[in-house]
Amino acid sequence: MTPFSENLRGAALMMGGMCAYTVNDAFMKALADEMPLFEAVFLRGLGAVLCLAIMCKILGQLRFDLPRREWWLIIVRSLAEVAGTYFFLTALFNMPIANVSAILQSLPLAVSLSAMMFLGEPLGWRRLAAISVGFAGVLLIIQPGGSDFNSYSVYALCAVACITLRDIVVRRMSRDVPSVFVALVAAAAVTLFGGIGMLFIESVAMSPKASLQLFGAMVFLIGGYVFSVTAMRWGEISFVAPFRYTSLIVALILGVVVFGEWPNLPTLIGAAIVVATGLFTLYRESRLQVPRNPVASPR
Repeated sequence: MTPFSENLRGAALMMGGMCAYTVNDAFMKALADEMPLFEAVFLRGLGAVLCLAIMCKILGQLRFDLPRREWWLIIVRSLAEVAGTYFFLTALFNMPIANVSAILQSLPLAVSLSAMMFLGEPLGWRRLAAISVGFAGVLLIIQPGGSDFNSYSVYALCAVACITLRDIVVRRMSRDVPSVFVALVAAAAVTLFGGIGMLFIESVAMSPKASLQLFGAMVFLIGGYVFSVTAMRWGEISFVAPFRYTSLIVALILGVVVFGEWPNLPTLIGAAIVVATGLFTLYRESRLQVPRNPVASPR
């Protein structure tokens, strides 16, 4: 039995990681006015790759002797990471940060449903009902056909699909594959994607303000990764995982304070439904001891 103090430490680390990731998102969104997407992805990625490479070296996780099967899974996962980053940041650049974050909270529901469909993992009627209600909450957030509908919501949904694929692939990996090394390969792929994209756009000179925003995004991205990975080493995953929803609260606060974006009532109701059903799904999985093989990733 894991000591309660360790569970609290893991929860605190997870909350810190989610806060850091969301502040990183806010910095990236603020950059949208001055810097093209690909340039921001490339420059931010350089810092993330450097940090992850150092972490791999310190932890002894630089492994290039993995079996071919594992390398194929790492490649597929990295491509899903690249696509997910593109869709997520495109949505973030063009939508309220709280709306994007709320849609992303449906990820545990999408992963559970996909695990049933593609990996044959059992999914009882309670969780299946919760997932159905959760996706109805997503529709409330998106409000298709409504006056507040933003077409970039589709990009956020595509990001959820890509991240779901990423997490399903992780479940197929051997537990002997180092998690930080997997994240390093993904971060390098995302950075390379940004670099290739820069070949087709006109780069801009960074103003002092943009430089500080990019530096802030880089620092908080690295902090989010370190906190979230460390969180998985403390406490029980079933206790720690629900604290991921801290990111939605932070996104709501930043949206109002920094960007002057206040979600409408259907969005707030939809977000509450998604979080409630996600928490129920995590609770049921912990009761049924559904196996996990999590690999945290830079966003």
